Amino acid sequence: MRLLRIVPDNTRFDFMRFRRISFPMSAMLSIAAILLYFYHGLNFGIDFVGGTLIEVQTKANPADLAKMRATISGLHLGEFQLQEFGAPNDVLIRVSEQPGGDQAQQAAVQKVRDVLGSTVDYRRVEVVGPSVSTELLSYGTIGLLSAIVAILFYLWFRFEWQFALGAMIANVHDVVLTVGFMSLTRVDFDLTSIAALLTIVGYSLNDTVVIYDRIREMLRRYKRMSMPDLLNVSVNATLSRSIVTHVTVAMSLLALLLFGGQAIRSFTATMMFGVVLVGTYTSVFIASPILIYLGVGTGRLGGAEEPETPPAAPPTASQPPKTAAPAPRRVRARR
Repeated sequence: MRLLRIVPDNTRFDFMRFRRISFPMSAMLSIAAILLYFYHGLNFGIDFVGGTLIEVQTKANPADLAKMRATISGLHLGEFQLQEFGAPNDVLIRVSEQPGGDQAQQAAVQKVRDVLGSTVDYRRVEVVGPSVSTELLSYGTIGLLSAIVAILFYLWFRFEWQFALGAMIANVHDVVLTVGFMSLTRVDFDLTSIAALLTIVGYSLNDTVVIYDRIREMLRRYKRMSMPDLLNVSVNATLSRSIVTHVTVAMSLLALLLFGGQAIRSFTATMMFGVVLVGTYTSVFIASPILIYLGVGTGRLGGAEEPETPPAAPPTASQPPKTAAPAPRRVRARR
């Protein structure tokens, strides 16, 4: 029975030749993501801005958003938003933070319940005060930065400082692009988004460490191979594992995105972009070739000589190994 092979054995793709394209492109995308964050901002959820979130399902299909908006505006609760999501009769109501603390927030929820009456079914009600939302935002930011710093020291201890710096740059690159994606698409940035960013950092780190481990092994095995060729061999050696892993994760996230509902949509959308698209690209085209510019392998024996060729695959049973031909005998001429 033949095994299913998505990627053939002994692939020899030249990934490192794209580094002159991937680095400028990533730099431009990162700058664009930072500008989006400062000028366009994030769509902070109820966890970080405070206020009231009410998820309702109208008994009439579809929901009459104009009528509901006119009804709630008469309550004079300040700024509020109505958003249809999922089914045509599912409505998300956001009411801004009310002056007066948690009691005022609870009173606002009761007012909305009174005016909507029995025309809707309440699916979810969340009330977050201003002090709690500020603490959640600060703790989430501290947790994300602490994870990146801990990763830096871990890789510094396990490998060398060049590997640690390369992995940290790759992780920051993933986080920056993902935040830019969230700013562009206006995905809700809440506690689940912080969890998604932490998961992306850990997943990207795992993929990078697998490739770095193979690079370190190749550095010990091939002393005269040029660094771009050695990186190509290392990435190709882990290519099958990377493709199978990322395809499996992408299928799982796609199912969650389509059928998981609105409660985890921001999480799954962020994970789909950060893990499947950015994380895969970063591990191969950013984390690996950046070692060249960080000086890894420059002090090895014969670093400027002709590169070595990796050993060929062992012969199979149907193809016996070739034996060397016997050396010709020398015949001494008679006088």
